[in-house]
Amino acid sequence: MGKSKRNSPKPGGNRAQRLAERRAALEQAGEAVTRPFQGLAAECDLVALREFVPSATATLKLSPGAAAERSVVLATVLPGAVAALVRAGDEPTGYVGVQVQAEGANPAADIAAAILWTQSAEPGESLPGAESIEGGPALTDVIDPGAALELTVHQDFDWWVPEGVEPDPQVAATIEQAKQAIMPSDRLDLGADAIGAAWWVDAGDKAHLRWVRPEPEDDLMLALARLHAAGGLHLGEGSRFAGSFRTHGLLVPVFDLDPERHASEWTAPAIEFGARLAQALATDAPMSAEERRSRDGLRSRQVTLR
Repeated sequence: MGKSKRNSPKPGGNRAQRLAERRAALEQAGEAVTRPFQGLAAECDLVALREFVPSATATLKLSPGAAAERSVVLATVLPGAVAALVRAGDEPTGYVGVQVQAEGANPAADIAAAILWTQSAEPGESLPGAESIEGGPALTDVIDPGAALELTVHQDFDWWVPEGVEPDPQVAATIEQAKQAIMPSDRLDLGADAIGAAWWVDAGDKAHLRWVRPEPEDDLMLALARLHAAGGLHLGEGSRFAGSFRTHGLLVPVFDLDPERHASEWTAPAIEFGARLAQALATDAPMSAEERRSRDGLRSRQVTLR
């Protein structure tokens, strides 16, 4: 008589642990907010800061309803990847990071909780990980939803240390290590009427333009397919459409660029591409066979980050 197979994992065993971890991951994925920054004028920049911008800061415009007494600076990443800290000074300032070690299911709610934490924390304190409370204030209630981010893009992490303060050797070594790993980045200024957030980065052997767009994914994909079929899916000489990725409910087209050209040299080509894309988005004609093939090809090259 053959041995019967055990269908349920042994409690405390490796298989049981793996199954538990898989269930937890699925539950968290089910709870995750698809488009956490929707409703904010700064949505596209918030997505960029969270996903791929190395070093940038912006002083937030807080909502009057937040009853804030301290100014708050939003930052890509803080020392130790903490969620927030309060910097001492004549007027203590709160700092909130968007790239953190401990991530929740709703990053916007976590940022809102971290902002509120900075208002009562003591100077010198830090918050390892912000956990939003169910039913707590939304980010749209804490910051002005109609305000864009007035960003300062840094090419290092020297801003981690207040001006006039000499860092201890360990902090100085950490800053130097981070500086060595940073990739030069910049946000293209495409004018007041530009849609989304276009970010250039020098990755060494090539440069990239990642353009975070706010349009519904299907609409944007159709417009990109129309441009591809017409030979217009590029930023001119020295550029190539590399594909796109989804993150936080948005689609991000990516272009490979000639690294010998400065970021500012791509401003005019990006504006021209933006105009072509706007025209394609406004087109409601039925898709041609070539456009359908282009759409299928573009979708097959998509990557989903989260």
